[in-house]
Amino acid sequence: MSTSLSCLCGQAKLDVQHDIKEVGVCHCSMCRRWGGGPFLAVHVGAEVKLDGPISRYQSSDWANRGFCAQCGTHLFYQLNDSQEYVIAAGLYDANTELAMTSQIYIDQKPPYYEFANDTPKLTEAEFLASMGVTLPEA
Repeated sequence: MSTSLSCLCGQAKLDVQHDIKEVGVCHCSMCRRWGGGPFLAVHVGAEVKLDGPISRYQSSDWANRGFCAQCGTHLFYQLNDSQEYVIAAGLYDANTELAMTSQIYIDQKPPYYEFANDTPKLTEAEFLASMGVTLPEA
């Protein structure tokens, strides 16, 4: 199944080839700075077709972030090694059946918001360990 998504101005377009129903939430400081709040994300794999004025920012050694160069809409987060795209959930229509299934970097979540959804919550260290990455000791 293919899903067509676009930014606020409609110039940047994404064609996603997966029928994903799960939304993950990232509370890390980088995601919050990028979007002014937590990043609500849909993992869609590496098969995404992009069109239009899309700019990328290399936000870390292992990932880049894409946004519309015209209106600034946050579009995706892409892992450099696997090329997997993590698409902003807000690009999907409101009637799309999505469910929040996880939260990561819960230890970096500020106290001024809280989701009521009962999901698994991983700290930074737990999340990185699940990906085979260990934090250096302080």
